[in-house]
Amino acid sequence: MNPAVIMAIAGGVQAVGQIAAGRAAEESAKLDAFNIETQKELAKTESLQRHNDRLEQYRYNVKANIAAFSAMGRDVGNDRSVSAFLERQKEVATQDTRRSDLMGVFEAMKLQQQATTTRIEGRAKRQSATIAAFTTMAQATADYKDTRP
Repeated sequence: MNPAVIMAIAGGVQAVGQIAAGRAAEESAKLDAFNIETQKELAKTESLQRHNDRLEQYRYNVKANIAAFSAMGRDVGNDRSVSAFLERQKEVATQDTRRSDLMGVFEAMKLQQQATTTRIEGRAKRQSATIAAFTTMAQATADYKDTRP
C-alpha cells in the first residue's frame, strides 16, 4: 500500500479517536455535574434537618425551662423576667435557624455553580477535541497531497 494512503488513513483514525475522546470527556463531565447536583440536594436536605433539629431543641428547652421556673414557684405567665428570658431563647433559636438556613443556601449555590462549571468544561473539552480532529484531518490531507505519487 502506498505510504501516502497509509498516512491519510492514520490521520483519519486519529481524528476519529479525538472526536470520541471529546465526546467521552463531555459525557464524563455531565455525569460529574449530575453527581454534584445530587450532593446539592443532599446538602439541602441536611440543612433542613439541622433547621428542624434546632427547632426541636428549642421546644425541648422551653418546656424544661418552664418546668424549672414553675418548680421554683415563679408565675411563668406573669413574671416579666421569665418572659424576657423565654423571648431571648426564642430570638437565639431564630438566629441559629436563619444562619443555618443561609449556610445551606450558600452551599447549594456553590454546588450548583460547580455543576455548571463542570458541564461547561466538558463542552469545551469536546469542542477542543473536535477542532483538534479537524486540524488532524487537514494536516493528513495536506500530507497526502504532498506525498502522493
